[in-house]
Amino acid sequence: MSFSDLLYPFEWLVAWIMYLWHEALTMIGLPETSGWTWTLSIVGLVLIMRAALIPLFVKQIHASRKMQLIQPEMQKIQAKYKDKKDPESRQKMTEETMAMYKDTGTNPFSSCLPILAQSPFFFGLFRVLNSLDEIGAGTADAIGPITQHVAAQAESSAIFGAQLSAQFSSAENLSVRIVTVVLIILMSATTFTTQYQLMRKNMPASALEGQFAQQQKMMLYLFPIIFAVSGVFFPVGVLIYWFTTNLWTMLQQFYVIRRMPAPGSAAEKAMQDRRRKKGKPIDTYEETRERAHDLEMEEELRTKGVLSGQRQQPKSKKRAKKSGGQTPKKPGNST
Repeated sequence: MSFSDLLYPFEWLVAWIMYLWHEALTMIGLPETSGWTWTLSIVGLVLIMRAALIPLFVKQIHASRKMQLIQPEMQKIQAKYKDKKDPESRQKMTEETMAMYKDTGTNPFSSCLPILAQSPFFFGLFRVLNSLDEIGAGTADAIGPITQHVAAQAESSAIFGAQLSAQFSSAENLSVRIVTVVLIILMSATTFTTQYQLMRKNMPASALEGQFAQQQKMMLYLFPIIFAVSGVFFPVGVLIYWFTTNLWTMLQQFYVIRRMPAPGSAAEKAMQDRRRKKGKPIDTYEETRERAHDLEMEEELRTKGVLSGQRQQPKSKKRAKKSGGQTPKKPGNST
C-alpha cells in the first residue's frame, strides 16, 4: 500500500468537510465562487478538527504538569552525571531517565499528540488543494464531492488576488507572494506566542531549569524558523489552515493558563491577585480540582519512591487568615 493510498481516506474526509461548509455558507448568502467562501470553509475544517482534538489537548496539559512535577528529580539525575562523559555513564543516565518516565507514567512526547493527530488531515488538505487544477481540467479523478465543476470553482477562487492553490515557490503573481509572506509571519508569531506564554506564565521556577527547559527554549525559536522555511512550498489554503489552527491553540492555551494555571507558576500568582482585588475567594472549584489532581499524582509518585521529602498540604489564604495561622479551637473549648 502506497503513501497516497494511506492518505486517501483523510483527503476524502477533508474534501467532504470543506464541501459541506461551503454549501452551508452559500445557503446563508455568500457567493459560491468567492475565495472568502472557500477560505471560511477551510476555517470551518479547523474548527471541527480542533474541537475533536480537545480530549488530546487535556491529556497534553496533564502530561506537561507531570513533566513539571518531576523536574527536580530529573535535575538530580543530570547533576549526578554532569561531569561524566564516558559512554557507560551516559547510558546509565539515559536508563535512569527512562525509568523515571516509566515510574511516573510520563511521556515527554505527549505535547506532540495534537500535532501528530492533525498531520494526516494537514497533508490531506495539501493534496486536495494541489489536485484542484487537475480535477478541474478533468485529468484526475474526483475526491469525494470535489467534482470537476467544484474543483474548477475552487481553483479559480482567490483572496486579495491570490488563488488558494497557489504557492510562493512557483508564483509569478506578486499578490500570491505578499499573501504568503503575511500568512507565514502570522503563523510564526502565533506559534512563538503560544510557546512563550506556556514557558513564562504557566511553569514554576523549578521547571525553567534543566535539559527539558532547554529543549523548550530551543523549540521556542526553532518552530517559527521551520514554518518560515517550509511555508514557501505550501499552497495559500494550507497556510490559512495552519494559521487558523495556531490561532486556536494560542487562544485555547491562553484560556487554560488564565483559568487553570499550573501550581507555583506566575499565572497562578496573577490569578490569585485578580481574585484578591475583586474580593473573591482564592480557592475556587476549578483550582481545588486541579490541586487535588496534582496532589493525588504527587502522592502516587511518592508511594512509588520517585519523589522524596515531606509533602506540604495546600492551605487557602482565606482559611489561613481566619485561623490566624493557628489551629482553630474545637467548639465547646472556651478555655
